[in-house]
Amino acid sequence: MNVLVINCGSSSIKFQLINVEKNNSLISGRVDEINSPKSYLKVGKDITPKKIKNHDEGVELILNLMKSFKVDAIGHRVVHGAEYFKSSVLITSDVIKKIEKCSPLAPLHNPANLIGIKLCKKFLPKLKQVAVFDTAFHQTIASEAYTYGLPLEYYSKYGVRKYGFHGPSHEYISLQVAQILKKKTINIISCHLGNGASITAIENGKSIDTTMGFTPISGLIMGTRCGDMDVGIIPYLSVKLKKGLKDILTILNKESGLKGISGISDVRTLREGRNKNPKYELALDVFTYKIALYIGAYVSILPSVDAITFTAGIGENEAFIREKIVSKLKGLGLKLDKKKNDKNEILISAKDSKIKLMVIPTNEELMIAEETKKVLK
Repeated sequence: MNVLVINCGSSSIKFQLINVEKNNSLISGRVDEINSPKSYLKVGKDITPKKIKNHDEGVELILNLMKSFKVDAIGHRVVHGAEYFKSSVLITSDVIKKIEKCSPLAPLHNPANLIGIKLCKKFLPKLKQVAVFDTAFHQTIASEAYTYGLPLEYYSKYGVRKYGFHGPSHEYISLQVAQILKKKTINIISCHLGNGASITAIENGKSIDTTMGFTPISGLIMGTRCGDMDVGIIPYLSVKLKKGLKDILTILNKESGLKGISGISDVRTLREGRNKNPKYELALDVFTYKIALYIGAYVSILPSVDAITFTAGIGENEAFIREKIVSKLKGLGLKLDKKKNDKNEILISAKDSKIKLMVIPTNEELMIAEETKKVLK
């Protein structure tokens, strides 16, 4: 089965056509900078500047590329499924309505995801489509972990609770570690570290807690998101900056995190310039401290830990960041093999480390393709 995986964002559309049986990517790329003079199409490593006015043109461009391939189904990444969706589902008009109801919970993501779904239905109305939710993997989290200290009616009436995100990535990592360690059930702490970042505690292959919450803004500090903070800061800043709630939320989502502390959101730039700029060093210190803090917390709630894994752009490629995180966790008996870590090998822990440390490249697209196949079968 060939599944076209679509991840539609506000100004970009990522795509990949995957043969699920062979675990083979047939074609992949992205349309980016939509409705911008810098818009372009990337296929593989080839980048072609193209005038792309809107998502309609972007999707049509992608589907034209698919004409030389057989496409059996389309799998869409949808960020927020709230409690409507505990697993991946075949997309129907009712499903679309429920995804729309979830949009206020992920205003930067769900509306864009819906654009991709509706356009694919417009251009390929007979092709079956499946929605794969970031939140679904975390539906196994217990009420004691997902309940906030707010009036309980806010949960029953408005769905206010922790949901968690990056589900396909964390689930994929869990399955990969089980294969590598040749264990049927595993307990791991999965660190998805990219521009968006989250950590999940996984017991017997199921999520039991995760750092992101009601929305993807909470938990770790990220490229431009603030992560956990005292909510009393919001009204305080509103008065001091003379800005409304919408503007404050924009700051927390797009002007905070690593960018807010240092002016730069890219970890590689921060690493390379840290010796000359104390703000860069501070940003990396805060970033790695919060990661270490959550790892320590999750070690304490798991009955045992088979591995701590690092994935996504930063987790897979930044040996310096991994070393910095592990150095803050000496009390857990963690030890890196520096040579293996510097080479980004799969097993990067020293032989006498009390917990295995691993680097596992994520493949959310493959997970979405497999979920699509599972729903349709």
